Amino acid sequence: MVPRLLAICTALLVTSTASAAVKHETIKYKHGDTQCVGYLAYDDSISGKRPGVLVVHEWWGLDDYARKRADMLAEQGYVAFAVDMYGEGKTVKHPQDAGAMAGKVRANIETWRARALAGLEVLKSQPQCDPTKLAAIGYCFGGSTALQLGLAGADLDAIATFHGALPTPTAEEAKAIKAQVLICHGADDSFIPAEVITKFRSALDAAKTDYEFIAYPGAVHSFTVPTADSHNIPGIKYNKAADEASWKSLLALLKEAFAS
Repeated sequence: MVPRLLAICTALLVTSTASAAVKHETIKYKHGDTQCVGYLAYDDSISGKRPGVLVVHEWWGLDDYARKRADMLAEQGYVAFAVDMYGEGKTVKHPQDAGAMAGKVRANIETWRARALAGLEVLKSQPQCDPTKLAAIGYCFGGSTALQLGLAGADLDAIATFHGALPTPTAEEAKAIKAQVLICHGADDSFIPAEVITKFRSALDAAKTDYEFIAYPGAVHSFTVPTADSHNIPGIKYNKAADEASWKSLLALLKEAFAS
């Protein structure tokens, strides 16, 4: 009797674990002539539609780090879609290659925004996603991409950027932002000059944008990325405290933005 009971309990445990597991899907989609390969993550134990979060990768491309963040959001009950901004799922390892890839996308701001919007449309079309509750987050290059979505007037409830480049919006662009915005910045980030921050914040202040700017003491560029140190690039380093604090701020933002 005991062995049988143990077997039943084990089977139930396995079934429960499997049903609550985060599911992943590779989704191919087109932006113009560019074939993109995105990554969808969601918890299939949750029934019904739920808020969707677009995740935009660093300048290295849609790699394991971006996919991990999508998984973490899925574990929180969201539908997360990691967009492919380079096409064909391309990733690079050398900073010169990364700079070239990111620069190619940023060279035409309309194309840059349109490619991100194409990914947002894929997220909205997923059967698990509530298309009326959407957010976009990004890291480094991805953070500036998420901001570009806001400046383009995308229908988002929340935008969060982590150690991302900060644009200088026009008055019209700043007024186009519909979302609550969270900027997570390394206080010692040498890649983003103080005057750039001032111009960015001044534009948002003038437009009365609902935003929060958090500068983490001692944190530099890529402070959320555990493998940042491996690149041996001066000014890039992981900061565990800032990483964990910024993630908590993101979750608080999403909870508030999706409450209504």
